[in-house]
Amino acid sequence: MSLYKRLYDAKAVPEPGKGRLDPILEDLRGRLHASLIDDLGPLLYEKKLPVEELKKRVTEKLQVALSKERAPLSQADRARLVMEITDDIVGYGPLDPLLRDPDVSDIMVNGPKSVYIEGHSGRLVKSDVVFVDEQHVKRVIDKIVSEVGRRIDEASPMVDARLPDGSRVNAVVHPIAYGGPFLTIRKFGTDRPKIDDLIRYGTLDARTARFLQACIVGRLNIVVNGGSGSGKTTTLNVLSSFIPKNERIITVEDAKELVLEQDHVLAMEARPPNPDGRGEITIRDLVKNTLRMRPDRIVVGEVRGGEALDMLQAMNTGHDGSVTTLHANNPRDALSRLETLVLMAGFDLPVKAIREQISSAIDLVITMSRLRDGSRKITHITEVQGMEGDAIALQDIFLYDYSAGYSDAGKSLGRLRPTGVRPKFADRLEDFGIRLPAELFARDADAKGLPASSDDGFEIPTEGSGH
Repeated sequence: MSLYKRLYDAKAVPEPGKGRLDPILEDLRGRLHASLIDDLGPLLYEKKLPVEELKKRVTEKLQVALSKERAPLSQADRARLVMEITDDIVGYGPLDPLLRDPDVSDIMVNGPKSVYIEGHSGRLVKSDVVFVDEQHVKRVIDKIVSEVGRRIDEASPMVDARLPDGSRVNAVVHPIAYGGPFLTIRKFGTDRPKIDDLIRYGTLDARTARFLQACIVGRLNIVVNGGSGSGKTTTLNVLSSFIPKNERIITVEDAKELVLEQDHVLAMEARPPNPDGRGEITIRDLVKNTLRMRPDRIVVGEVRGGEALDMLQAMNTGHDGSVTTLHANNPRDALSRLETLVLMAGFDLPVKAIREQISSAIDLVITMSRLRDGSRKITHITEVQGMEGDAIALQDIFLYDYSAGYSDAGKSLGRLRPTGVRPKFADRLEDFGIRLPAELFARDADAKGLPASSDDGFEIPTEGSGH
């Protein structure tokens, strides 16, 4: 049980139907909190100041401020106020234990008394964390957004921000958040999953992992698609780890999440406009700029606008081996959405011309799905084979087999299986010294149990060709 929960259970929060918190105590808390922020000012955001030293100064100022108050406080109330205000100012109040917990991947604050979390199981669980009131949630949100130079108020009630560790934050406040404020945090894990972790989780099997490694080394252009929380970014990060170490990689993201282990990596991040509406640098601006930076590979965290056109043009003009993600439920929907995003670039292009660009640029579409048991799986690995009339021809190479159903415990028993079709790009991969064994694509092939590094008939060079 969290420290905050124990405090609130100890009469800090009354039982349902027995009134609100002591208004005198809460008024004192609010005044002390505001006074302390005004008093310490920029010192609170001085990155060179050690956390322990900052806590010491905050506590000293609080004790002085409390000594000037005439409100009768017990020793327990005084200690509680000091601890809570210190946590709110130095950290993120009741959220601190959740942010430190490595088993928590997402935090969803739906109001002061409704905080949900998601762990590695993929299931949502209501936590025992509570805030005092809506203003308490708002103060935590204000601290988060002020640290990155943003603001949130009635004039600008929605904001995207980022914690110092890279965790993504979205906040919505009054007047559009009824019953809020609402705060959503997608934590940035310090331990990035490897391919062996995805195999262990059942996201894919070992033989398919080797196939995807061959596709990356063989410089195929790949789109990873799926719904929110389906594991697209994790899969993109793992796929990017297969890029040979002697190649120059440029990553473009809205909020930095990719962590590549290669030495020659240049990471760029979009910038939102400042409070005056100036200084915005979009994903599209960055994608355009990467073409002037002599990239061997371009990795775009997610295409969601007109940058889709620039990405396709890069893939079609010598920047093979690029990888990106987008939101879509299946391979066909992914290409349809790509068409829509290209139109957002502002050019009046014929649909057939856009489809020809897509079919020429994209080689492989990987679809991620989140199943009802909370697990993330690769459900489609699909080749883009070109145009057939006015339509883009797709061919599934691997499909997730749902026929096995679910266990008594509710866990999916299905797995990714070959469709029996050998991809057309297999001949292209041979130009890179990569031979795909025919048995890989046989319908009765059983890849279960093979380690990712096994001697399975693949021949994949350890270094790429660069430009």
